[in-house]
Amino acid sequence: MDKPARSPLLIIAAAIVLAAAAAFLVFGRGGTPSETSPEAGFARDMATHHAQAVDMSFTIRDKGPAPDIGNLAFDIINTQANQRGMFLGWLQQWDLTQATDLRPMTWMAGHGHAGQQVKAGVMPGMASAEELAKLKQLRGKEAEVFFLQLMIRHHEGGVQMAKGLLPLSGREEVKSMAQKIVDGQTGEIKLMTDLLKHRGAQPLPSIL
Repeated sequence: MDKPARSPLLIIAAAIVLAAAAAFLVFGRGGTPSETSPEAGFARDMATHHAQAVDMSFTIRDKGPAPDIGNLAFDIINTQANQRGMFLGWLQQWDLTQATDLRPMTWMAGHGHAGQQVKAGVMPGMASAEELAKLKQLRGKEAEVFFLQLMIRHHEGGVQMAKGLLPLSGREEVKSMAQKIVDGQTGEIKLMTDLLKHRGAQPLPSIL
């Protein structure tokens, strides 16, 4: 016997239910991002990423570096501390926790740009504990060079994360911030590369 034809109305209704369920998983109640959404993951991970950049900038600033390095550190501290406040504010606005059991970069795993694939648990560009300890120990020109090398790689990671968010989100305020990070940190990468050249040094191998 032939199977009875399914009612178009039932098919449409089933599609609506599935779409609504998918939207709930991504955006939660009221259209706000959910716990596992790209927006929430981006906000949490970028807040952590920015915190390390601010910490490294305070480390070099407190060493009394050359004026060009001191000004750069001041700009990074102010810009990234303010942006970090916005990320945490979004999480509060969305009624989401700042901490989560989800591994870092889970939201972007498999969505790297320019052929780069990001793995869950690995936040790109972050300095290791050993590198941070070395930065604190160095003095003078050596400290300035190592700071620039670490921060260039750190900015490359931030650019990678921000570019990864753009195709995954439909929220304009999040996409606008991501694009600001791409533009601002790309410009600072060029500036820091020039500062390294003036000191006879080169960046670490690029992660982009």
